[in-house]
Amino acid sequence: MCLILVAWRAHPDYPLVVAANRDEFFARPAAPAAWWRDEADPAAIFAGRDLEAGGTWLGLTRSGRFAGLTNYRDPLRVRDGTPSRGALVADFLASGERTETALARLRVEGPRYNGFNLFVSDGDTLGIYESESGAARVLEPGLHALSNHLLDTPWPKVTAGKSRLARALSALPDDTPLRELLRDDRPAPDAALPRTGVSLAWERMLSSAFIRAPGYGTRCSTVVTRDRRGWTHVTESTWSAVGLETGRVVETFQTRPR
Repeated sequence: MCLILVAWRAHPDYPLVVAANRDEFFARPAAPAAWWRDEADPAAIFAGRDLEAGGTWLGLTRSGRFAGLTNYRDPLRVRDGTPSRGALVADFLASGERTETALARLRVEGPRYNGFNLFVSDGDTLGIYESESGAARVLEPGLHALSNHLLDTPWPKVTAGKSRLARALSALPDDTPLRELLRDDRPAPDAALPRTGVSLAWERMLSSAFIRAPGYGTRCSTVVTRDRRGWTHVTESTWSAVGLETGRVVETFQTRPR
């Protein structure tokens, strides 16, 4: 997952709004979002699934939990033999941990993995853990954004995404503006590009919210809106290597805290 935008308690009627793109190699198999177990179970996970390692990049539960992960991009820091980061999302969603407890655990366990950032929410609070900085904290209400660096690093797609997220909130319950911002494939100007250890050509291709690159790109776009009564609406579009929609999952459910 390379872009996650979150509006946390920033709208009077929608305490949780998420717009996220998962970017990955197209050769890596994945399943679209679905219930992982009996959907009547308050602990049931609704998420896509990485069919290579078994974890996920973003998911929710009927009990109100939410988690979403991005990798930290620095080719020089990638280590062989580390565990799959997708397990971190699945494990938190399946647990009964409070946000603060999960953050304390991640401070201990995080260094075992290649670099990542992880949003975790127990439904009452939202937190962020950044493995490269070692920082873990509960977040205040507002707009928050992750790409492949630290929280709210002002990369062009992060800055543009937060701005468009703020405008999109006024259109709710219509989630069309949220889905449209995730389809923005305009690259950033060279002068605004970050330098993350990949070539300039790849920095350009990776600079847009929606990515199309040789063998790699935006695999799915997910929009989540949860209203103050707990009704959660999820729309996930799956994309081909040339950017065509090949599938769409729409799910609505009401959270039932455990």
